[in-house]
Amino acid sequence: MSQHPEFNVLTATCPSRTSLARIANKRTAMVVIALSDGPMRFGDLRNTVDGISGKVLTETLRDLERDGLVTRHVYAEMPPRVEYELTTLGRTLHAPLQALGRWAEEHIEEVLAARETYDTRR
Repeated sequence: MSQHPEFNVLTATCPSRTSLARIANKRTAMVVIALSDGPMRFGDLRNTVDGISGKVLTETLRDLERDGLVTRHVYAEMPPRVEYELTTLGRTLHAPLQALGRWAEEHIEEVLAARETYDTRR
């Protein structure tokens, strides 16, 4: 018998709920997808994730690092160089988040049409 409790994201007090909220965050998905090809410097990451501010990217990276999904490497060079990389745990998120991104791209026309239909009824 497992010594770990049963986790259920539908239970208000379940700690897995905060993890799901982090993963479901749109910025998390974009950063994980961007880092899937390997380590990136902050500026390159900000350019890749179009439209994200430096402040929001910093907060997202810190949250992902805290959750063990991203690691930050500081190189003792002049000027200093910092790179961000998915951890082994973070790489397990790549396939599901990439699939969600692909779904969004493949179905955006249907979503936009549904929104238009909905909005005309209001």
